[in-house]
Amino acid sequence: MSAEFGGRTGRQGKLSQWLRGRRPKEAAGDGGRQALLLAAAAAGLPLAPAAHPGPGYGCSCDRVGCPTPARHPVSFAWQTQSTTDRAQIERWSRHQPQANFITATGMVHDVLDVPVAAGREALERLLAAGVETGPVAESDDGRMLFFTLTRGTPEDEDEWWPCELDCHPETMDEHPGLRWHCRGSYVLVPPARLPGDDDRSVRWVRGPEHPLPDPLSLLEALTDACARHAGQEPGPIGAAWPLGH
Repeated sequence: MSAEFGGRTGRQGKLSQWLRGRRPKEAAGDGGRQALLLAAAAAGLPLAPAAHPGPGYGCSCDRVGCPTPARHPVSFAWQTQSTTDRAQIERWSRHQPQANFITATGMVHDVLDVPVAAGREALERLLAAGVETGPVAESDDGRMLFFTLTRGTPEDEDEWWPCELDCHPETMDEHPGLRWHCRGSYVLVPPARLPGDDDRSVRWVRGPEHPLPDPLSLLEALTDACARHAGQEPGPIGAAWPLGH
């Protein structure tokens, strides 16, 4: 795949400008929020309510010094609570109008989570090469999220392993490069608000209507881009596994 990505073309430059300037058209108000959540659920992403920003850089939860403000589920039972049921998501959205939502990974989908600069570069090259990238979200905390099919299913349980082998939601600062969210992890699903004085958010770059791709079809482009972003020569794909330890 790397050979296909060599060099920049006029088309790639235009793609780069498009990616940097594009913001999906999201309907205003709770109706637009709920529509986006229901679209994610309809695509098979299981959702559960999450915390929302508090004053300053705070969190709506009552945890003193919350390490992941507005980025975590509100219930310890989020893995069993996560659902694609339309009626349940409508109830949550109606009764918790400020809540963010997470999507639990490792059930239907995984998420490849990279620094935004590396993600934009990889996405530009993948699109230029005609590779189906699936849904992609961008977060104002400097990350880009590539949604993919999960690496395992309940039918092939031996192929599953917990996300702690890669990264855990509350220890992600230890993993500045590629993070692979799989079983036991979650990410915020757009639209989501982040703490801070400005209007920081998580939003779709490519919406959930795009089919989930095989993660291996994206992995080389993402690892190469992360290596360049870190000022290192890209190594073999296997060197990226496990990602966390």
